[in-house]
Amino acid sequence: MTRRPNNTYQTQRLVTRKIGRDSNIYRRPFWLPASSYYILATAIAIAFFFFLWGILHEGGEDMPWITAGIGASLLLVSAVVVREIVLKRARNNFLLAQQRLDNNLNKVASQVSANSDANKLSVQQNTEIIKAIQKKSEAAKVLGKLSEGHLEVFEMCREYLAVNKNQLETVGQGSPRLAALLHGREIVQDLHHFHLLAWAELESRLFTQEAQNRVIISEKLEMSQKALTVLDFALQFYPNEPQLVESDEALKEFAASIKISHLIEKAERAAFKRNYKLAVNHYQDALFFLGRENADSEEKEMIAAKINSEIEKIHGLPPEENKKITSKRSVRKRKND
Repeated sequence: MTRRPNNTYQTQRLVTRKIGRDSNIYRRPFWLPASSYYILATAIAIAFFFFLWGILHEGGEDMPWITAGIGASLLLVSAVVVREIVLKRARNNFLLAQQRLDNNLNKVASQVSANSDANKLSVQQNTEIIKAIQKKSEAAKVLGKLSEGHLEVFEMCREYLAVNKNQLETVGQGSPRLAALLHGREIVQDLHHFHLLAWAELESRLFTQEAQNRVIISEKLEMSQKALTVLDFALQFYPNEPQLVESDEALKEFAASIKISHLIEKAERAAFKRNYKLAVNHYQDALFFLGRENADSEEKEMIAAKINSEIEKIHGLPPEENKKITSKRSVRKRKND
């Protein structure tokens, strides 16, 4: 069934509720507090001092601690210069650019909202709004790695398209506003499409990278689910977009591979502990998730063959093995009682 976009003013609530992003990821570049930074720099300088001292001492140099101390001091001074001049300047420029973008986007969003309340959108107002959206679109493209900029431009386009639709329902056939509104709709629809896809790509890539970097399986699954939620939201507007469909399928396979790998690991641990019944259950669950994958591949067949081979090995164990395990469990249970 074709999925349709939500009603007006639902975009931000849906994104915030389902995705749960931390806006600081986009608004602030990586920045350690002064105390943490200087503690880390001091620790590195001390380690460098002893490392250099050891090398010079083994080389037979006289008073190696003096050279090592000078080197460590230079390293510490360089760390101070890098933070206070280079990194701070880059950070301030970054935040200033983001602040200008936010202010401009808020002004245009207010302008669109104000015009949406008017009974009639004039040709001049329509032209001004379109130019403003185009200008902010270019600003968002300059800061292309900030997904929030693309999302805000997309929302502005959505608001304009809602106003445009209402105006087209009431405009007369001979009105000069008709051609302006149709032309504006064509331009903004293209921007709507571009910025939604750009936002979805950046957001889904971010969460996918987070999933790959996490160690805990539950966190991996959580991040991959957030990436899927992003694509699911974008697919509500463009359900047949090849880029979105392919990314959605790839992410579903990625999430399934995480579950399958986790189940195989649990099965192997259970088999190592001679809990063969639990191991078989985990292997069967892994086969279930593997069977849900749409694409057939050589790797999928190899994984299925490996799982079935392990299950056959367990089923091929002599009955005495299971009796020993059962008796041991009974003894443990009586002791606990």
